[in-house]
Amino acid sequence: MSTPLDLYRPGVAAGRDAQVLHRAAMPAFSGWLEHIRPAGGCARPIRLTGTLAAVERDTGRVLGEQHTDELPDGALYKACGNRREARCPDCAWVYAGDAYQVVRCGLTGGKGVPASVGRHPVVFATFTAPSFGAVHHRHVPRHTCATRQRCDCRSAPCRARSTAGTCPHGQPAACFARHDADDPRLGQPLCLDCYDHAHQVVWNYFSGELWRRTKQAIERHLAALCRRRGIPLVRVVTASGRVRWVPPVRVSHGKVAEMQRRAAVHFHVLLRLDGIDPDDPHAFVPPPAGITVNDLETALYAAASQITVTTPPHPDRPQGWLIAWGEQVDVRRINTASGELTDGKVAAYLAKYATKATEATGHSFTRLTPAIIDDYADPEGDHLPRLIDACWRLGRPTHDLTTSGATTTDGRQGSLDAKPNAYAGLRRWAHMLGFGGHFLTKARRYSVTFRLLRDTRATHRRTEDDEPADTITVGTLTYIGAGWLTDGDALLANTAAQQRRESRRIGREELAHEAWLTGAAA
Repeated sequence: MSTPLDLYRPGVAAGRDAQVLHRAAMPAFSGWLEHIRPAGGCARPIRLTGTLAAVERDTGRVLGEQHTDELPDGALYKACGNRREARCPDCAWVYAGDAYQVVRCGLTGGKGVPASVGRHPVVFATFTAPSFGAVHHRHVPRHTCATRQRCDCRSAPCRARSTAGTCPHGQPAACFARHDADDPRLGQPLCLDCYDHAHQVVWNYFSGELWRRTKQAIERHLAALCRRRGIPLVRVVTASGRVRWVPPVRVSHGKVAEMQRRAAVHFHVLLRLDGIDPDDPHAFVPPPAGITVNDLETALYAAASQITVTTPPHPDRPQGWLIAWGEQVDVRRINTASGELTDGKVAAYLAKYATKATEATGHSFTRLTPAIIDDYADPEGDHLPRLIDACWRLGRPTHDLTTSGATTTDGRQGSLDAKPNAYAGLRRWAHMLGFGGHFLTKARRYSVTFRLLRDTRATHRRTEDDEPADTITVGTLTYIGAGWLTDGDALLANTAAQQRRESRRIGREELAHEAWLTGAAA
């Protein structure tokens, strides 16, 4: 039996078009298309080999076995599941759809979340990073465009100054240009030597801790407010039988990190006020009547202005760095009478950025290693090479550090890494310019989980394939490679997947139109 690679040895097929014709001319072409359907649109699918067994669900009895050698290409294809659109557009499209559902269900209910959460107070807040130096930016005082995504409005001068001087390094301290939206200078420092690249990568690295402390401060502020207004604590019994008295209000959040052009992250956060059910602490109940959305906004602004984190000492900066939010903290309410910010718009906005990484900076990096770091890091280079160099330099192995964790403005001991070098992770995340957190996170009780959505999708696929309900497929599989065997296979698979998606989209639109006509006729 010939192996798949024998079919594509040099000289058999020259060029992608020849590979497409060769594959399409095979007798088992239709079977191959059906076989690769689960990973059809993936840019770099995982290839697995091993045994697939049909097992009776109730008894565990093996009904039959099949080795992957009997399948087309002698392998089982599985989508890579990469969330980054720059790496795999198809898998990122699936991830964005799941992210939309996760965010939307926390606002309107559905998929196990009661619709009553739609009546809970919710705000949409944006937390930005502080300034680490002057950068070129685009500011439009008054928008007249139809959509901000394709804004062509006339912008104000970048950094106009009545007395335009120079910085200590001799660079102009002003910029009178009216930058276009695609101007490559946007986000670049006016003076690279004045810019604090080290502070920015440290801010990216510890921004997750700053957010954690900020949310704790918001909840403490609301708990104190409940005490002052005479709202009693709630008695709950834990799973271990222990009795606890907890504040009557809690904050559930969904958060997305977005990389700005200057390569500093900022957070878009949905904050929802929930109450506590003493009989079922996991239930979705509204907050007490005495706590309103105005109180949530007040608590948010107070926490954003007061909470800071001082990082552990570093040989380059023994006193550590101060990590705080920038001055621009924007808070908006969801589903108000103006209709400017709806749950659907917010969910789509967050889902879009959940598939991004550093693309906003104009570059997308893979994980960096000592063998290739010199190709990307340069202390005398442009903005991004200096940021990567700062990550690599601050994350170097050190043995003379004694740290006791970070401290916060409330005087409590921090929970940061207290290993010999709390900055060691900067090297691991140098390709992300210091940011090592997840781009989409949520509170446990905010909404449904990605796992639930994946399991639901897998169950739907088994139903489509007419798999018996009392039978499950158990695989004993081993990784053998990644990617399609040829460029021709990739073109055929991705084209077929695109056609299926388009067919489903048209079908959904037809059903929605039919439902609208039925409703109109009624």
